[in-house]
Amino acid sequence: MLPVRPHAVESYRWLRPTDQRDIAPLWNLPPRPGVAAPALAATLRKELGSVSHVQRHSAAWIDAPFADETQVAVLADLMDEYCVFGTLQPVTGPDRSPLQQTTSLEAAARGGSPIGLRVRVPGEWEASAAEGVRSLMARADPGVRVDLLLDMGGVLADRPDAGKEALRALDALVPLAPWRSASVLSGGFPSVRGEMLDQGLFEAPRWDWAMWHEIVHSQRSYVRLLSYGDYGTQPVDAIAQVPQPDRKGGPDWGFLRYTTEQVFVLAKVMHSDDDKTAFNRAAARRIVGLSDFRGPTTSAGESWLRDCAQGDVNTGAFQKWLSVGNVQHLTYVAHTMRSR
Repeated sequence: MLPVRPHAVESYRWLRPTDQRDIAPLWNLPPRPGVAAPALAATLRKELGSVSHVQRHSAAWIDAPFADETQVAVLADLMDEYCVFGTLQPVTGPDRSPLQQTTSLEAAARGGSPIGLRVRVPGEWEASAAEGVRSLMARADPGVRVDLLLDMGGVLADRPDAGKEALRALDALVPLAPWRSASVLSGGFPSVRGEMLDQGLFEAPRWDWAMWHEIVHSQRSYVRLLSYGDYGTQPVDAIAQVPQPDRKGGPDWGFLRYTTEQVFVLAKVMHSDDDKTAFNRAAARRIVGLSDFRGPTTSAGESWLRDCAQGDVNTGAFQKWLSVGNVQHLTYVAHTMRSR
């Protein structure tokens, strides 16, 4: 689950080809409320073009989960270019507008591509949601293959029953169709406050990973069909942020991210400070010094962290920190799933 933003596109580009082949991104276009159709079309064409370029050798899903009516209408005009004749696969869901559903279903039928059916479960599973899925499936062309994208949203300490809710949803949804694939998506990365990082390294449990293990160990017959998915190293609500390219200012600090089997490790870095270079290199050294650090040859993320710690590269800024965090995470997850 990645936002269509430069840092995420760069992360995917940094992945080795073998890891790219093991990862199927679900790209999320950001909301752009109030933007007139001509300007919106130019912006979306640029964003879709950047994703299409990095996905030119493999397919990926594209979604606009927060689109208003104007954005849905503009996207409808672009579907043929990027989905019917490109490698991007449309996504719809039972909670989408009739226009968005129809546009996505028709694009999949014209292009002969699969379609992603994104079912969101941000809290308790509601049995009535299955009827919405059944109704949507009835409208799909019989020749269109369908991917189930069960999106559990944020899974943190306040959702101890998320695994049970996911299983309830899967029990209801899996029998509804001959799914081409089925994925369980969730986000366990925390919303970070400055004071969380004041004592050096901060560790946040990977609650979403724990939920996945609960599903895997449930002994359901469909478990072998499931794929793992997450929101990378940003909180779930990051994909809903409205871009503000003209925004001035911002926080004077950020953080480096590192993923281990059980936790996300965070280290504070400075964006504007007289001593930021020394401060940031010390932060990188703390991560490189972890017993769980996987070594500079693992990915471009580990390589950059090693080089930053040693003083061989600039200490970066927000986009670089985001890209480094995501590329090490994506690589680690791909390797983990490949070995199991």
